[in-house]
Amino acid sequence: MTSTGAEDDTHPRPPDRAGALHGIRVLDLTSVVMGPLATQVLGDLGAEVITIEDRAGDANRSIGAGPVPGLSGMALNLMRNKRSVGLDLKDERGRAAFLAIAATCDVVVTNLRPGPLRRLRLAYDDVRAVRPDVVFCQAAGFPSDSDRADDAAYDDVIQSASGICDLARRMGGDPMPVPTILADKVSGYAIVTAVLAALFHRSVTGAGQRVEVPMVETMTSFVLVEHGVGSIPEPQLGSPGHRRLLTEHRRPQRTLDGWVHVFPYDERSYRCLFEGAGRPDLADDRITTPQRRLEHIEQLYRDVATVMASKTTADWLAFCRANSIAASEVAQLEDVVDALPLADHPHAGPYRVVPAPFRLDATPPSVRRPAPLHGEHGREVLAEVGLAAEDVAALAADGVLFGSGLADVPD
Repeated sequence: MTSTGAEDDTHPRPPDRAGALHGIRVLDLTSVVMGPLATQVLGDLGAEVITIEDRAGDANRSIGAGPVPGLSGMALNLMRNKRSVGLDLKDERGRAAFLAIAATCDVVVTNLRPGPLRRLRLAYDDVRAVRPDVVFCQAAGFPSDSDRADDAAYDDVIQSASGICDLARRMGGDPMPVPTILADKVSGYAIVTAVLAALFHRSVTGAGQRVEVPMVETMTSFVLVEHGVGSIPEPQLGSPGHRRLLTEHRRPQRTLDGWVHVFPYDERSYRCLFEGAGRPDLADDRITTPQRRLEHIEQLYRDVATVMASKTTADWLAFCRANSIAASEVAQLEDVVDALPLADHPHAGPYRVVPAPFRLDATPPSVRRPAPLHGEHGREVLAEVGLAAEDVAALAADGVLFGSGLADVPD
């Protein structure tokens, strides 16, 4: 963390490493990746997050290998900074317990579709009845006012519905998704943005609101930032699809001993690169304007690939750094993982922490709680919101409350 000199007494810091959202309480009724990622980020920023899990537990607990059952590599990071409560929401007592928790929370995030929320009687109006100023964020595949509101939706489906898969077709192949759950993760960050905006509005007006994040609209807006191009004006001046990004030659280049990705963005960069490779003849009028570069982008990228084969990766990285040309060695996933910091989990042992993707000097994001076991904090949270010990015990005895945190629930 950088220092700004003397402490400014007019802006006291919150408690040590409390985070920018210290004091905000979030109720997490999500699963898979989109919602859990959003609430992980809110937790990293200092919010207190309580996650509600069904009897099977969040799907992330069993996706991929993990050191102990229920704590996969995905779960160790996606579920950090959260407390877990296992509740049967189809039981009226489980629903009542959920609302008792919701009454203490500033934010509720869910990715249940409108139909299931209505059947559970846990939609915005139900939660607002116990917490009038709640920020209630509902994220699903499709808009709630569309004819697809209750359709099932996962990342692969949304990549197809939003045009992402069509990009591969425009590059000469079959339609296909990119090999990462792009829609889930982009939509997760859209949830964070929307929730923060609603919290700011509440801080000014005192009023909560319902927030909706449809994945298909999120990804449509995402892909059309650049791929809308000439199709955005009306009448259209061209077809969708950014030509530079859709050439098959936009890829890392092979060097004498490996791979590097060099990206000459402007005339100066191209000229410097070609001259440095001993091919000044390639720095012709194709590179002089953005439009000319775009018209000749495929051949320019082929030329870049040709000259990159003349030196080692280290030589090119040094050259590009010295000449302010964007470049990077192609990192293998193993290298990326190995560079992560290590932490100790009380049940799972050492694990690698995926850092928060932003830095705040005064209120840095942090990992304050390790990922919980399934239902680990059920008794603790319900006691905290006012349920008597005998009522908690009855919920556990009847299977309405479940999870690893029930061992110390009194009979």
